[in-house]
Amino acid sequence: MDSKQLTKSTFNLLITAIATLLIATVFASKVSAGPIDTYKFPDEVMKVRFQHLTYELRCPKCQNQNLADSNSPIAQDLRHEVYEMLLDGRTDTEIMDFMVDRYGEFVLYRPRVNSLTYLLWFGPVAFILIGGFVVFLFVRKKDVKTADLSTDQQQQLNSILKDD
Repeated sequence: MDSKQLTKSTFNLLITAIATLLIATVFASKVSAGPIDTYKFPDEVMKVRFQHLTYELRCPKCQNQNLADSNSPIAQDLRHEVYEMLLDGRTDTEIMDFMVDRYGEFVLYRPRVNSLTYLLWFGPVAFILIGGFVVFLFVRKKDVKTADLSTDQQQQLNSILKDD
């Protein structure tokens, strides 16, 4: 092997290594992770309650993300608020009530059943029942009244049927 071939193969190897490094850097920079909050819980039950609450509460800034998945600053603050309330010994209901009082029903992924949310909870069932009733009315067989045949028409019909 002469020195030109050795230099060329070294150059190709170097180009391949640089290209691989660039590709790896591009793909590594595209990886996004969820929020990283480290909280120390006195027991496993409180940790599970925290996770449940942060998945059940919606981020007020984000349109359709819960507190657990949101990276927004307000979601970080609310996660910390939930953590502090858990350490203070508040129940899940008290924490949910606090969040609803502060941010409204929007903060709940599953709104409570009350006079303001009846349509939300029972509207789909009502629409399905009404739609089913309308379809039933259109599909059901209507009584078809047959016209009485005259004597001549009845004889013609009988003769046609006898021929078959």
